[in-house]
Amino acid sequence: MPLYEHVFIARQDLSNAQAEGLIEHFGTVLKDNGGDVVMSEYWGVKTMAYKINKNRKGHYAYMRTDAPATAVQEMERLMRLHDDVMRVMTIKVDAHPEGPSVQMQKRDEREQRRERR
Repeated sequence: MPLYEHVFIARQDLSNAQAEGLIEHFGTVLKDNGGDVVMSEYWGVKTMAYKINKNRKGHYAYMRTDAPATAVQEMERLMRLHDDVMRVMTIKVDAHPEGPSVQMQKRDEREQRRERR
């Protein structure tokens, strides 16, 4: 099956638990349609470069999936219809990299720099 990476931004007024619940919800949509979530990460609330729907910040989430195209299309359709999701981006990749995403690696490096002081 094809490999995909998904990033979506949810509204800033959601709680962290609700934002993580969205990841689980869309993961079950993929599983119900024959796909599989390889890995998912919650990146937290981040400031955006420009306002989207009058929001300056948003909850960022990342998923690596192994799913047929029909399952991905259904998940994207439901994401676009969901009121809490502001933006969605899906990319088809040849292989999933090992380890955490670049966003999570940066956070780990920052923690190591603080420990050195």
